[in-house]
Amino acid sequence: MDDVFKALADPTRRSLLDELFREDGQTLSALEAGLPMTRFGVMKHLKQLEEAGLVVTKRRGREKLHFLNPVPIRLVHDRWVSKYAEPWTAALSGLKQRLENGMEKVFEIYIRTTPERLWEAITDGEIRSKYTFGNQFSSDWTKGSRFEMTNPKAPGVLGEGENLEVDPPRRLVQSMVALWGDDVKSEGTSRVTWEIEPVGDSCRLTLTHDQLREGANEQLYGGWPMILSGLKTWLETGELLTTPGSLMYT
Repeated sequence: MDDVFKALADPTRRSLLDELFREDGQTLSALEAGLPMTRFGVMKHLKQLEEAGLVVTKRRGREKLHFLNPVPIRLVHDRWVSKYAEPWTAALSGLKQRLENGMEKVFEIYIRTTPERLWEAITDGEIRSKYTFGNQFSSDWTKGSRFEMTNPKAPGVLGEGENLEVDPPRRLVQSMVALWGDDVKSEGTSRVTWEIEPVGDSCRLTLTHDQLREGANEQLYGGWPMILSGLKTWLETGELLTTPGSLMYT
């Protein structure tokens, strides 16, 4: 967490995060245009934000796009803030509250575990319920198969979709239709991609939620920081997050 605090201590880096908060998925040229410094200076600040995990980059053709990653801030929130002020800070769980010109959200987190154990935690219904608000996922996890999300305390199916790509323990791509309320049912189908990469004794997990309409309901993607924080906590400590938000359906 030292890297996160160090990155946030600089006003220029905070300005870059504010700009990505306003519009996600920007190029270096676009970010440079809003700052009174050289391109090299902006690159140095972006590198520090990437090293702290606050910015994630993805290639789109010849362009390199930068995305705000709120997961490290969520981890800070869970550690020091949530148990004292959760009702007043619930908005922090979705740091980027809306999409303006983008169609995707990118989240990244490092977890001290093996790719095989991480894959199991994503695809095992019983394990997954431990960090997804008590929701249970059922599927045979083969390409082209269906999955359903249910909860013992909720009537009917909360979500469903298709497993588009299944490559254990590296990559899982799923279509997703949210069904837990009328306000999200109208959003239609989006896509969620889980990518696992071993890094030393840990794994880098990148979750991309895309094919969202412009201005999509934040319920579709706002819970990912808390879910990924709960996944990391359970794999590394065997414990569950106990913030009110994490237990909302348990």
